Amino acid sequence: MLEHGHNPYFVIASLAIALMSGFTGLSLTQGASAMAVARRKLVVSMSAIALGSGIWSMHFVAMLGMTLPIAFHYDALVTLMSALVAILLTGIALLLVHFGKRTGLRITLAGMFVGVGILAMHYLGMSGIQGVKPVYSAFGAVVAIVASLVLCVASFWTSYGHREKRNILSGTVAFGVTVVAVHFVAMAGTHFVEIDGAQTSGLWLSNELLAFGVTLSSFVISGAFLLVGVTFAAGQSKPQQVDQTEFGSAEKVTTEVSARGPLQVIRLPYESDGQTHFVQSKDVTAIQAEGRYSYLYHPSGRLFCPWSISETEARLANTSFVRVHRSYLLNTVHVTSFERKKDNGVCHFDGTAHLAKVTVSRSYLKQVRESLGV
Repeated sequence: MLEHGHNPYFVIASLAIALMSGFTGLSLTQGASAMAVARRKLVVSMSAIALGSGIWSMHFVAMLGMTLPIAFHYDALVTLMSALVAILLTGIALLLVHFGKRTGLRITLAGMFVGVGILAMHYLGMSGIQGVKPVYSAFGAVVAIVASLVLCVASFWTSYGHREKRNILSGTVAFGVTVVAVHFVAMAGTHFVEIDGAQTSGLWLSNELLAFGVTLSSFVISGAFLLVGVTFAAGQSKPQQVDQTEFGSAEKVTTEVSARGPLQVIRLPYESDGQTHFVQSKDVTAIQAEGRYSYLYHPSGRLFCPWSISETEARLANTSFVRVHRSYLLNTVHVTSFERKKDNGVCHFDGTAHLAKVTVSRSYLKQVRESLGV
């Protein structure tokens, strides 16, 4: 058996790569389920490449930091295949959560696909080592498999259980820690033996050439991380109160008189069949956040709106809408009954706009009751 160790600086670098790729991939798909199919396919593909190449890059950054008493290198074809396997399985996972109704079963299956992708990438990549032979203990392999599946399912539930920004950040940490943990758990159950008289056939990669490829991949991941990070951070700014008349024909303002006094009615945009249409805010029952976009609950259906929930709230400042939850704005005109709970409340509707009720969170309870006059 050959003794092996790891350079701690490469361990830290591998964790950084896993975190950056996780953030890039998970942020890219925020709101993807509401996009047109063609655009969604592109975004999901880019995310799969970011996550899959991040898994591959993390693995080989860590392997570059592995020390053995003898020289070794890698089979080029097997090394490339290990990257493609990671991207493919990650892509299947993203297809599950972004095409079709997102259910608990789909989220769990998606996490398992990513877990299998990490394992397949790791052991396929290890099989490409030339000059020495990795030997796996049965216990170490079992622990690595269980850790990969459990941690990946947990990370996907963190990321996709609710698609808020904080969930994406938590999911990023969960994904990064999962990839690194699975790698080093598997390595803890791995030993190496020297192969006497081993001869290399086909194209092979030295550590120096592999380092060049991994550096290039890491550079691309870092660049994508910075670009996505700028967009992500920009969306964190607090909404400003906006003059409703600044938005021209896309948001024509009229005035409606109610028991509460004069209320503005504006036109809200929604996208369908490649066109932008408009509905009046007074006909909309509620607005639900979906990443950087939102959905309008209207008698004609659940409509995709290109505005974020923060932007929508700002533009609806002088209307009958009120924030009831971090993900919901409600039109108080359509509330048919209010139910007081211990720590929150529930607004009920007649169901004609594909919505029966919405929970009012504790932090917004006071202002909702004031708006309803109860």
